[in-house]
Amino acid sequence: MDYKYIEQLLDKYWDCETSLEEEQILRCFFRQKEVPAHLSRFQSLFAYQDAARMPKLGEDFDERVLAEIERPVVKAKRLTWRMRMMPLFKAAAVMAFLFTIGGVVKHSMNGERGGIVYVYDQFEHERQDPQVAYKADSLKTPIKNVPEKDMINKQ
Repeated sequence: MDYKYIEQLLDKYWDCETSLEEEQILRCFFRQKEVPAHLSRFQSLFAYQDAARMPKLGEDFDERVLAEIERPVVKAKRLTWRMRMMPLFKAAAVMAFLFTIGGVVKHSMNGERGGIVYVYDQFEHERQDPQVAYKADSLKTPIKNVPEKDMINKQ
């Protein structure tokens, strides 16, 4: 093949005046392993066009497509009453834990004051007269042995 003819075809190719047959001639020429040095810079262009023109699917394409189409059917999991109520059980456990911690904190904070008497026999008061409790104004007078802080909490 004459290289002058290939150079003329390349000039026509860059001017966008080639026919399909002439472009095919250029592709066949640049597919050869031995191309002159001054034309070798165009070889990668035509090799790229050949590679881009003929995209091929892989051998396993059909298998992959069929595997995507025929996915196994997943059956719904049957929920029991216990599984449905599990979030409520968890919330109740958290609330019980928080109330327990709150009670412990409250009890530890109240442990500082020793003025509360829980047993009636240990209560000592200046007035031993039981009739004082029946008077209307007896509730308004503070008890002297108990700190005011306890009186406020009792009311």
